[in-house]
Amino acid sequence: MGIATNTDLTISYHKKNLDNSTLLTLYKNMCKPRMIEEKMLILLRQGKISKWFSGIGQEAISVGVTMALNKEEYILPMHRNLGVFTTRDIPLFRLFCQWQGKLPGFTNGRDRSFHFGSQEFNIVGMISHLGPQLGVADGIALASLLKNKNTVTAVFTGEGGTSEGDFHEALNVASVWKLPVIFCIENNGYGLSTPTHEQYNCKHLADRGKGYGIESFIVDGNNILEVYDKVSKLATSVRKKPRPILIEFKTFRMRGHEEASGTKYVPQELLSTWSKKDPLLNFRSYLMNLGILNEASDNELKEKFTKEITGALKKANAEPKIIPNRSKELNDVFKTYSYKESKEKDKTKEIRFVDAISEGLKQSMSKHSDLVIMGQDVADYGGVFKVTEGFVEAFGKERVRNTPICESAIVEAGMGLSIAGMKSVIEMQFADFVSSGFNPVVNYLAKSHYRWNQNADVVLRMPCGAGVAAGPFHSQTNEAWFTKTPGLKVVYPAFPIDAKGLLNTAVNDPNPVLFFEHKALYRSIRQEVPTNYYTIPFGKACLHQTGEDVSIITYGAAVHWALNVLKKHPEIQADLVDLRTLCPLDRESIISSVVKTGKAIILQEDSLFGGIASDISALIMEECFEHLDAPVKRVASMETPIPFIGELEEQYLPKERFEKTLLELHKY
Repeated sequence: MGIATNTDLTISYHKKNLDNSTLLTLYKNMCKPRMIEEKMLILLRQGKISKWFSGIGQEAISVGVTMALNKEEYILPMHRNLGVFTTRDIPLFRLFCQWQGKLPGFTNGRDRSFHFGSQEFNIVGMISHLGPQLGVADGIALASLLKNKNTVTAVFTGEGGTSEGDFHEALNVASVWKLPVIFCIENNGYGLSTPTHEQYNCKHLADRGKGYGIESFIVDGNNILEVYDKVSKLATSVRKKPRPILIEFKTFRMRGHEEASGTKYVPQELLSTWSKKDPLLNFRSYLMNLGILNEASDNELKEKFTKEITGALKKANAEPKIIPNRSKELNDVFKTYSYKESKEKDKTKEIRFVDAISEGLKQSMSKHSDLVIMGQDVADYGGVFKVTEGFVEAFGKERVRNTPICESAIVEAGMGLSIAGMKSVIEMQFADFVSSGFNPVVNYLAKSHYRWNQNADVVLRMPCGAGVAAGPFHSQTNEAWFTKTPGLKVVYPAFPIDAKGLLNTAVNDPNPVLFFEHKALYRSIRQEVPTNYYTIPFGKACLHQTGEDVSIITYGAAVHWALNVLKKHPEIQADLVDLRTLCPLDRESIISSVVKTGKAIILQEDSLFGGIASDISALIMEECFEHLDAPVKRVASMETPIPFIGELEEQYLPKERFEKTLLELHKY
């Protein structure tokens, strides 16, 4: 594993007040990842690792930024930032196991390369969608701000990633909230094979900082001293005066996007020019010229690294392959949570559904001092449904935060708060708008615990549903988007008493929860609700009435539709099963009811195809077939978007169709 020498210095170095020990450490920290990479390229050709994203030629950025930060400060690197991991002294044995998909790695073989994080080393790895980590950095920095920790968070992206909406949302949020984040753009010339002139139409990406009121800088990403000096000074300044910084590091990728893609699309002249600016070889020559490094000491260092790499590889190779364990896989989707019941008390008062949500949220804010509420207009205005009215006076604007219109960045910020040990409740102004933040919900919140044991302590409040003439973009009940995604819990109460208790449980639960609140119930349903703080467990359905004729299985506003129909037809003696939570699903209550009645009808407000009624129907057929006296029936809304005008909305909703189908099933 030899590194070529280069005595033709093409980078101008200024050591300033750096001592020889620091200069040598900078060199060692660049040399180590380079030698590891050279070995990985050999192993890749031998088929001993599956993929490799090379950072050769970019080591100065990873090392310089990491050394400029304190070890307790979070760094969010990408797949070309091996120097971040090695500079933070992650054991090579664990890195090699990670790349081979072995148990001592960081993801139990569930993810590859640098798609992992480690709280031990304060590193949060990327996901392939690139953009979300920028908003996650915002959340970590927000936690630092709220806890008065005076720390900096550094997050990496490439020039290609700056075209994603997450980049713009994250910069805007960081600017508005004055978050201590250093956004690091590694501009290496190509997004896979697409050159920069086809990616953006500005001279420098750093110029984008101006549009967000953010200080921005351009740094020679191949000059380790410039990188280290600039980031060190900025980090020191940001710790004293929190604010975001944008740095564009000009550099080049000397290998392909990943090794399989090659570099044929890169002009040879460009490769030759940048090879002369190799950050490691130039700095080696500089230290040689200063007499800080010589051939003997350099060879000694490389021999030491060779021995370390070889030993760690040998140990990793000796590790057995992972033996699949079904129980472990299933159990690791969610963080283990021991539900603690807080029981209802005798004192109650009659309140509306919306008041129950507000009361539960307020009591949770008092119980959890680390809980932050975020959403559009949730502060002084109290939210469009006035759920958080008066919360600013009670808890302050630091904990009740208006957000820009940027669902994606705010979901990501919630994830960042969780990484930093805080809780968040995020109000989607309407459940429909979650589509603008869909990626971080289903790919970041849902998968993080399974991937690297990092939970997402985030609740998304989802005002949803038709019946209020709000049209196609404010009326969806889109729970089926999320019940399909392992790693998310989905809650959908129908009554004020359940709404309050389940919301408190959602806040306590360290896993991501989508909490659906039907808008039509907000001010139309009243109930006696305990005034004290209490919880209701997930995965426990409520049986509103019992009967021997038929099982009606439903949730949300549809529970009330079913109750109204049953009042009209007292001859039908039905079990009315209100699911309350869709994930986890109370399978036992469904099965026991259907076994008793022999007939089942499932009612949902969502359109039929792909909805949860289909899964429940399949469950009943698989588990209760021999007990059935009639076909399982599903009733749902029409297969159209939700219309606006009342007459069309009534036709769309399944109320009349449910009554007709129930009567037919009862007579079957």
